Amino acid sequence: MHVNIETSWKLALKAEFEQEYFSQIVQFLKEEKKNGTLVYPPGSQIFNAFDKTPFNQIKVVILGQDPYHGTGQAHGLCFSVPIGIKPPPSLVNIFKGIKNDYPHFEIPNHGNLEKWAAQGVFLLNTILTVKANTAASHSQIGWQKFTDAVIKKISDEKTGIVFLLWGKFAKEKAKLINADKHFILQSGHPSFADSHKQFFGNHHFSKTNELLMRQGLQAVNWQL
Repeated sequence: MHVNIETSWKLALKAEFEQEYFSQIVQFLKEEKKNGTLVYPPGSQIFNAFDKTPFNQIKVVILGQDPYHGTGQAHGLCFSVPIGIKPPPSLVNIFKGIKNDYPHFEIPNHGNLEKWAAQGVFLLNTILTVKANTAASHSQIGWQKFTDAVIKKISDEKTGIVFLLWGKFAKEKAKLINADKHFILQSGHPSFADSHKQFFGNHHFSKTNELLMRQGLQAVNWQL
């Protein structure tokens, strides 16, 4: 099956794209489109996180659940929204968390996280599509089998990756990661729906950079 995705990922995930379950995901999305169902993000942006952060450039993984389901919000990077779209509450809290960690951080007037992705921060939603205005509506179509394979692939083939797992859903993915050769940072979720108080003060942004620099890697510039 031909999937339009960045070359290093296409090679790394070739076996997944050839699986029957992946064909079923594609068929489901085709049927949704045929039926006039509005699905986010647009088809060309479903694999945006992969395109913006090639497999051989990953240093950090941030896990989200599923895309924002409001008009114009989702563009294939977890927690991120395009320029011109108001940052959702969870992203506002992420910015506050960085500010707590780095007092000189200037909270941006937008929510586009592509600058992080370009520095090796892989912004992966574990479910890659959603029906408009219906959270978790595509949670059962097979995406989690695919993204579990993605997480395991990163764990198996790389070393020293910093995984940021925020909230119960993301923490459940820790079992896919080899903690002997990677770094797993966990805390509460930044959304208002969760106990976001557990998120503030987790110092995950400075801890991430300490772990990267300890390996001789360049720290992430969180400023947008």
